[in-house]
Amino acid sequence: MNRFAGLLAPTLFVAAILGVWEAACRLFSVPPYFLPAPSAIVVALARHAPLLFVSAARTLATALTAFGLVCVVAGVTALAAASSPTVERAFRPVAIGLQVTPVVALAPLFVIWAGVEHPERAVIALAAIVAFFPIYSGALAGLKSADPELERLFDLYEASPWQRLARLRVPSSAPHVLEGLKVGLGLALVGAVIAELAAGSGGSEGLAWRISEASHRLEIAQSFAALAALIFLAAGLHLLFQAAERAALGWWKGGPR
Repeated sequence: MNRFAGLLAPTLFVAAILGVWEAACRLFSVPPYFLPAPSAIVVALARHAPLLFVSAARTLATALTAFGLVCVVAGVTALAAASSPTVERAFRPVAIGLQVTPVVALAPLFVIWAGVEHPERAVIALAAIVAFFPIYSGALAGLKSADPELERLFDLYEASPWQRLARLRVPSSAPHVLEGLKVGLGLALVGAVIAELAAGSGGSEGLAWRISEASHRLEIAQSFAALAALIFLAAGLHLLFQAAERAALGWWKGGPR
């Protein structure tokens, strides 16, 4: 019953917003080039579904490529930082700099470095930068979260650094790592969209390019349709990762520690 209520409440809330939106557009005769009604957006979504599906696949491929790349880089960096306070202190300014630097400011440089014939490389690199910090900070926090009592036990048995890492710190870091990965996956998708817009390149022809292209033509219903496709893609990714996270944490809590 609680689960049903949890699904019903947001559904009714979204339906109410769409209903008010539709009624306001019809009642006040809002021009479709300014704000299309939800019904017009649904029509545009159905009409351009094949094109939007291809663009969504390209955006997803870009986001997942950036996510996979940053998982490796952030994981290795977090392992190095967790093993040495000196490394952590040395890398901290770089991590903070990557977190606070707007991707829009970096886009022109990355487009030049990647070359105009390979704009997708710039988009992947920029998306990876956006997703880096939460994955790195989650992994680092997890690797440093081992139970002090267990740390002392490993000291008692004179465990090697490798044994301590593989048998204590990595298993203990699972909840933090998964949380960082969940946030990082969402930011990789957001970063791919922002990077494609900031780079001003249609080389990948992802959803961001469709939004921009339709807006320039004042086809606002099609622009909203591409935005809706992006929302569905993000929601699907979130739900899939949430299910995988629950399964992984269930195994972690019940499996060998």
